[in-house]
Amino acid sequence: MNTPLLVADGLHKAYAGKPALANVSLQLAPGTLTALLGPNGAGKSTLLQLLTGLFNPDQGRITINGHAMHTHPARALAGLGVVFQQSALDLDLSVRTNLLYHCDLHGMPRTAARQQMAHLLSVMGLTDHETTVTRQLSGGNRRKVELVRALLHRPSVLLMDEATVGLDPTSRHQLLATVRGLCHSQGMAVLWATHLIEETRQADKLLLLHQGKVRFDGNLADFMAQADGSTTYEAEVLRQLAPQP
Repeated sequence: MNTPLLVADGLHKAYAGKPALANVSLQLAPGTLTALLGPNGAGKSTLLQLLTGLFNPDQGRITINGHAMHTHPARALAGLGVVFQQSALDLDLSVRTNLLYHCDLHGMPRTAARQQMAHLLSVMGLTDHETTVTRQLSGGNRRKVELVRALLHRPSVLLMDEATVGLDPTSRHQLLATVRGLCHSQGMAVLWATHLIEETRQADKLLLLHQGKVRFDGNLADFMAQADGSTTYEAEVLRQLAPQP
């Protein structure tokens, strides 16, 4: 049960000769939500691009459910669900049509697709919006639809790329709580990339990137005990996560 569902080992990536990631390694365990944190330019976006197969690393290896991304990309990506920062929904289509299109891309039989869709819409409290044109939904409900879409093919690994950008505090809290609950109840491994330090409070682990390198990888309590605040950003993380008097 503790075998990592996603393993990235020694990832390097450079653009125009400038390193974006240098020897980045991580493991995502089942039933664990890992917060990916770092200042602008730390390499978070680059790491997500590599993990989702949008780009190939210059060096290093990524495996998902034991399938190597570089040799069996289709098998590896089949176990991955993604909610991107920028919405990928067609706003002029209904919720149902958006979701069925995703199911068709994954080759899901229509009967199974409709059953899974009905279940997830119910979990998210969106049953009454199945026929709603997506453009008419609130920002929070659009994000829920994107989460439903990411979960339709029952992935074992879920990547959330700045998924709460633009949401109000209540919607942000609800989305994070929903993903955390699904992570623990279904045994998914979740990587939650965020620029909001406060969101890491709900994570089981913290992965802190700085200048393309892993600055810390472990649980939050260990970070609070070990971090020395030697960088301005690290000091700010310590400040925001410190217990309130």
